[in-house]
Amino acid sequence: MNYTRYPHVCMLLLLAILMGSSCASHMHKLELLNKEHTLNEPITDNKFVIYQSLVRHFGNKNKTNAYYGSIAENGVGKFDDYSSKALAELSDLGITHMWYTGVLEHATMTDYSAYGIAVDDPDVVKGRAGSPYAIKDYYDVNPDFAIDVPNRMQEFESLLARTHQAGMQVIIDFVPNHVSRSYGSDQKPTDVRDLGADDNTDVAFASTNDFYYLPHQKLQVPQGYNPGGNAFQSAGKDGQFDEFPAKVTGNNVFSASPSKDDWFETIKLNYGVDILQHNVQHFKPVPPLWYKMRDILLFWAAKGVDGFRCDMVEMVPVEFWSWVVQEVKQQYPDILFIGEAYNKNEYANFYDIGKFDFLYDKVGLYDTLRTLVRHEDEGGVQGIQDVWRREVTGYSSKMLRFLENHDEQRFASSYFGGDAWRVVPAMVVTATLSTGPVMIYSGQEVGEPGAGAAGFSGEDGRTTIFDYWGVPQHQKWMNDGAFDGGQLTEKEKDLRLFYRTLLRLVRQEEAIKQGGFYDLMPAQYNNASMPRRVYAFLRYTEKERLLIITNFEHQEEQLTIHLPADVVDAFHLRGKDLVLTDLLTGTKSSVKRVESHIPIQIPADQSVILKF
Repeated sequence: MNYTRYPHVCMLLLLAILMGSSCASHMHKLELLNKEHTLNEPITDNKFVIYQSLVRHFGNKNKTNAYYGSIAENGVGKFDDYSSKALAELSDLGITHMWYTGVLEHATMTDYSAYGIAVDDPDVVKGRAGSPYAIKDYYDVNPDFAIDVPNRMQEFESLLARTHQAGMQVIIDFVPNHVSRSYGSDQKPTDVRDLGADDNTDVAFASTNDFYYLPHQKLQVPQGYNPGGNAFQSAGKDGQFDEFPAKVTGNNVFSASPSKDDWFETIKLNYGVDILQHNVQHFKPVPPLWYKMRDILLFWAAKGVDGFRCDMVEMVPVEFWSWVVQEVKQQYPDILFIGEAYNKNEYANFYDIGKFDFLYDKVGLYDTLRTLVRHEDEGGVQGIQDVWRREVTGYSSKMLRFLENHDEQRFASSYFGGDAWRVVPAMVVTATLSTGPVMIYSGQEVGEPGAGAAGFSGEDGRTTIFDYWGVPQHQKWMNDGAFDGGQLTEKEKDLRLFYRTLLRLVRQEEAIKQGGFYDLMPAQYNNASMPRRVYAFLRYTEKERLLIITNFEHQEEQLTIHLPADVVDAFHLRGKDLVLTDLLTGTKSSVKRVESHIPIQIPADQSVILKF
């Protein structure tokens, strides 16, 4: 492998810091580490590595990428494209969980009426393919993804089996807050009542209704919306949608005239909260919707799904989550619930009351690293310290950390990092700061920049979730179905190898999977040589010591790391000769007679993980 992107980091040294002498004495000494600088987390059996993959994109070999292109023009991926070879390569990358995005049937402009599937009105569909979060049938899968549409559920079940055979678990989306305006399940079990089937539509709110209504008002499609673009023609493209009385729009818009910027293609579900009456709760008796959503979760769990990524959990009452998670886990105790959440003040409620296993760490570490990468920070790496200090109660290990997902801009885009290789320090921190899970988004590992205006999704640095589209960098790795990276450049292959090295080592190294955390930055406050965008910390167990240094500066830095006395004493470093190994490159270096200061040279936008 060409590791020119990882020049030898001299004195890795520091690391000295890291490692100590005999395990027996460390066991006693580690307890003396300054608690002000440590983060104590619960021990985990393993560290999850999640790979988010929009099925529509993954296996699509078509490179046309026409603006507002149809499925025939731009192509679409299939369940079968996740071949045993593809899944083996992802497992080898270090992945433990596959998050298959867009599995459930959603509204689309593609006509499947020949298969008995109702046509969706394009005036309330975003993009030719449609949003994966405008669910049309909770009990069906997307017909786009099937080779044989009538056999689509069996093809998904085969994908489940292949994924499990490859040693990975399966996560799918659960979208509880809203559904498409054309929702109607034609695949539900015979004993299931459809959403809204028993609603009293004459009232705005009733605790027994599944939806909220705007009595005596007709829905108005947003003015100026041009579904499918100028080239798309359909009998249903007339600026009208027959919905009377109008239902409340998914992002809590209590108006019969939502705007183009609203989630106008969706309608909000009613969990027994009277939003117009100061959010008065009507949870006793349990609202009918609660049982319906529980049964949907149990339906997919019974098929072998191992976890759910739950969309916009803060828009659904935490009392529902507390009830439904425990209901599902009574039958499937190991099933995972991952919540998309953004309000830090509510994290404790969603863990302690809602019983979630993990929550998004978007407004914490993600936002902090983004500003560091873009040099928009005010306090340098102080933001990273703020993140872990806020989570000393143990939540750090329960935060799902990432640099990309379907909602965020691609790192390699000009809107974020600009250069795919600048990801190294941010990705190392993301993956190693805690024992919690880490996620990457399909194409991230080969530097996909998310370029091009696809249709409903404009040029914004994201890979569209609304349109039929191919992902160029991922297609190069896919190599027409060989899944061997045969079309990647050497630089791109090296980037994927970096991800493979990092993701595998975070699963293998005990100090990262189970170890403690020690922030070395407070000891550097009076260190004149310490750049403001270099961050250093320790991960350790009784048997293993790692020193991790990340350089967010766009230039090489020569500095001296100060080791606080409690670290030097606990790890028996004073006067010792150390051999340090950078786990990212395999490079070894020696440090003679360690004292309290260690010189380091670290290249621009690089990291070292030094093991002793």
